[in-house]
Amino acid sequence: MTPPAAEGVALRTASIYRLGAILVVVIAIALALGLAQRLPLQSAWFDACQRVAPRSVESSPVTIVEIDDRSLATFGRWPWPRNLLAQLIHTIGGAEPAAIGIDVVMPEPDPLSPDNLLARIDPGAALSGRLTDLPSNDRELANALATSPTVLILVESSTSTPRPFRVAPVIVRDAHRMSASASAAVARLARFPGVIASLPMLNAAAKGWGFASAPDAGLTLRSIPLITDVNGTLVPALAVEMWRVAMHVSSLQLITGNGSVRGVRVGSRFFATEADGAARIWFSPHLSQRFVSAKDVLEGTVGAARFAHRFVLIGVTATAQGDYLYTPVGARMPGAEIHAQLLENLYDGTLLERPRWGAPAEGLVFLVLGALLVWTVPRWQVRGGSALVLTVVVALLAAGFAAYRGARVLLDAATPALALFVLFGALLAMTLAAATRNRKALQRVVQRQREESARVEGELAAARRIQTDMLPEPSTVGDRRLGLVAAMEPAQEVGGDLYDFYRLDDHRLFFMLGDVSGKGLSASIFMAVSKALCKSVTLRSVDTDVGDLMTTTNAEVGRDNASSLFVTAFAGVLDLASGEVEYCNAGHENPFVVRRASGAVERVEDGGGPPLCAVDGYAYRSALLRLAPGDILCLVTDGVTEAESAAGALFGTARVASALTGAASVEEAAARLGSDVAAFAEGATQTDDITMLVLSWKGP
Repeated sequence: MTPPAAEGVALRTASIYRLGAILVVVIAIALALGLAQRLPLQSAWFDACQRVAPRSVESSPVTIVEIDDRSLATFGRWPWPRNLLAQLIHTIGGAEPAAIGIDVVMPEPDPLSPDNLLARIDPGAALSGRLTDLPSNDRELANALATSPTVLILVESSTSTPRPFRVAPVIVRDAHRMSASASAAVARLARFPGVIASLPMLNAAAKGWGFASAPDAGLTLRSIPLITDVNGTLVPALAVEMWRVAMHVSSLQLITGNGSVRGVRVGSRFFATEADGAARIWFSPHLSQRFVSAKDVLEGTVGAARFAHRFVLIGVTATAQGDYLYTPVGARMPGAEIHAQLLENLYDGTLLERPRWGAPAEGLVFLVLGALLVWTVPRWQVRGGSALVLTVVVALLAAGFAAYRGARVLLDAATPALALFVLFGALLAMTLAAATRNRKALQRVVQRQREESARVEGELAAARRIQTDMLPEPSTVGDRRLGLVAAMEPAQEVGGDLYDFYRLDDHRLFFMLGDVSGKGLSASIFMAVSKALCKSVTLRSVDTDVGDLMTTTNAEVGRDNASSLFVTAFAGVLDLASGEVEYCNAGHENPFVVRRASGAVERVEDGGGPPLCAVDGYAYRSALLRLAPGDILCLVTDGVTEAESAAGALFGTARVASALTGAASVEEAAARLGSDVAAFAEGATQTDDITMLVLSWKGP
């Protein structure tokens, strides 16, 4: 006999295990679904990895011509006359760069252009004639743009674009040639209502047009969409467009697959992206070697080698003039340098990757480590449990950092680590609380309850064993033409549901599923009687029509039924050679058929009649159902369809059909339906027996 003290410890430990397991499963599911990305901790972890180990610059394919404070001090305040900007582009273009990206948007005419100044002075003044002879600054800039491989920027607008803007064609190609998949992928792109573009004269002269804005993701810029959707028009990022111009191709390709963006193809180069078309930049620290001053370029002191066959970015970095953004490496950088870092990532193939399997893998890792804590913490001393959780967390963080440093793969180790600390604290609190309870009082209560309920529990346990032993095992059929799964979960110690199946001959299988009115011991006894009488009637007349069998069974079961109980039942005979099912439904739930060819779910609604023992002498009729190889027939009791959630809602037939849709085997169908019902009814008391019989004809 187990000592009372040991039983008390076992009860407390079991309670901790259950609560800990529930907490582990809930957190693991949340991590696997990617809910951690909504928390700042995940981004903080990814930023910390870059801050500890930023990218080492392998090559320098980009030169940034910065319009800095020295340039403004020499040539005047910004904005400069555009003929000066044209001179800068001519100087750079003479060195034959691969592409020139101009990180300046010019939507209005140059106010310093001679033709615009004419409108401000007296036409009769002597200066008027001299200004008339001067060329337009915008025209000079357009000529400079036309003679070099230049790319102008498009920036985000809060309203739709009032006039058409130029953009290179972006062709959407799905890896599986599925238009629905391509449309779903395009719908995941970053969307903007409109853009602000430079003057049409300037846009027409440039060789490319790239988007230079990013969705607002807080104070730190971590990724840039390589393709964006501007009111239905696909627009490449500035860096991608510079690649297109440098490679002399006329269009880009957006590669999709399975409803997600896979990447962007530019000529022979392919740049992989995340599912929404964004690329995560692996940042290096700010490097002054990337920059040359526009002053030095205009004065001719910069050698042509700084530009030849390189990407050149022209941007404003002067105080209070340039656009600066925070980056994961902890430094503010001008927009031109961020574009340069993206170009370097694309050139060297060093973009960071947040894999699609990352969140499920993090959930699985937490599930394993959390289960380890649940198993050990209640058993170990506090010192041992603390050492274990610290070791696990350190190993987890080290593995996440190693994946980042070695393979540029971003795996969230911080959120699971914090969750493990929370789990450890909860387990420790539950263990300490359980240890401080009054053991003697608990032992007295347990002893009294055991004495009072021992006899009833013993009888009910025996009844449950007998009832379980009466139900056949699928392995007894032993036919490769048939797949079969059966399960019953009583609401009480014993239940009133029944199922049965057995061979009539080499090619026929009889099966049935029933539900006795009521629950508990009386229902289980009537279930046993009904099952035995039905089997007796069937085996005496193996060649009789199923409807006639149900008619005879109705008479037999109802003969000695003083309590006026009734049974709903669905019975059928499956021909294993042809897949034909002859069946009769006596007031039972209509079964579900999962068609293998389409994965769709149908209801079997013919061959109906009232429940057994409800109408004396009722003549039941049978119906026929044809199963194709691989089709699944699923029978359930109302304990499945009427399972209640904690809020009192019913599971319903629609959720049954949804759980069964696409099931490829009886095991998968039973597992999916069982797990869906369990998840739906979590937190609610089971009020009825849950029984299912799932069979599949695999072919002759």
